[in-house]
Amino acid sequence: MLASYEEVKLRSQDQKAILLDSRAQERYLGIVEPMDRVAGHIPNAINYDWSEGLENGQWKSIEQQKQRFSSLDKEKEVIVYCGSGVTATPNVLTLIESGFKQVKLYAGSYSDWVSYPDNPVTTISK
Repeated sequence: MLASYEEVKLRSQDQKAILLDSRAQERYLGIVEPMDRVAGHIPNAINYDWSEGLENGQWKSIEQQKQRFSSLDKEKEVIVYCGSGVTATPNVLTLIESGFKQVKLYAGSYSDWVSYPDNPVTTISK
């Protein structure tokens, strides 16, 4: 259930898997980065903030979670990351409960990705 750094790097380039960034949108876009030395996201990743799975402090129903991820291809591998591997976990579990069969966690997450100075990072201009 774990994706290695090498696998994430390859999938970022060949796009044979969905890279799913679980952080807040401001961090994904590169507007703010309170933890890591470089703001932004792994190239070709999409953003599904883990907290969007909550409503009034409780997890949304499985039907609502399925709707949340309905635009994703259930047949494709999904590699989920966040800042350091913690808040990606709710999305990993929700994707599995929603019927996705090939879900992996990139435990090192964005902090690991930016620890390699040559890795590209994508930001969205303000």
